[in-house]
Order: sequence, then structure tokens, then C-alpha cells
Amino acid sequence: QVVLVESGGGLVQAGDSLRLACAASERSFSIYAMGWFRQAPGKERDFVAAIYWSGGGTIYADSVKGRFAISRNNAEHRMYLQMNSLKPEDTAVYYCAAVGFSFGLDLKKPNYDYWGQGTQVTVSS
Repeated sequence: QVVLVESGGGLVQAGDSLRLACAASERSFSIYAMGWFRQAPGKERDFVAAIYWSGGGTIYADSVKGRFAISRNNAEHRMYLQMNSLKPEDTAVYYCAAVGFSFGLDLKKPNYDYWGQGTQVTVSS
């Protein structure tokens, strides 16, 4: 069982920055990719960004391109999300997730194997 723990959420003003972190407890799990999703009240869980664990390639939702940056530390099994120029519409609970390899995997869909408990990000206008 892999436990993912997010940290770094908080209350900020529009235009500010935040850095989220996600730590994976189980290092024997063969991670193929990790991702960030977010869920605002009354809405579905939306894709934010993902990173391939081996090569480091990244994928972003259009709404965060140019403002958010995903990165990882393979040795420490940690992933990060640097969020700049935050907007009120970025307000949500942010979840990190990890997935092993499978054919046809779409990293933009929430079909991940493990999920964190979420961390709240609130951006005031």
C-alpha cells in the first residue's frame, strides 16, 4: 500500500505563489507517473498536471500552462507543484496521485492507483 501525503496548501491572494509537495511512503512501488488533480466544491475532480517518473516529461491542463510547473525528486519519491500567478478560480482541494504502468493509460483521467488526502488551496481576489 502506498500512502501519498500532500503539503503546502494555504490561503493566498490573487497573483501570489504557492508550492505544493507530495511524498510517497512506499519506495518499492514502481511509479510510472504522478499527477496533480483538483476539485472545487460541487465540481468534478479535474486534471492539473502530470509527470513521467522516468523521463520527466510533463503534461499540463490548458488552464495552468505557463503558470504552474510540476517537478519530481526520484531519489526521495517526492513530487512538487509550483503555482504562480494564482487566480481565484484556482481555489480547490489539490490531490496528488501515483500510477503504475498500463497500456493505454491516459494521465489526464483520474485512473490512478493511489491518491493523497488532499490539501486546500484558497485564492482570494
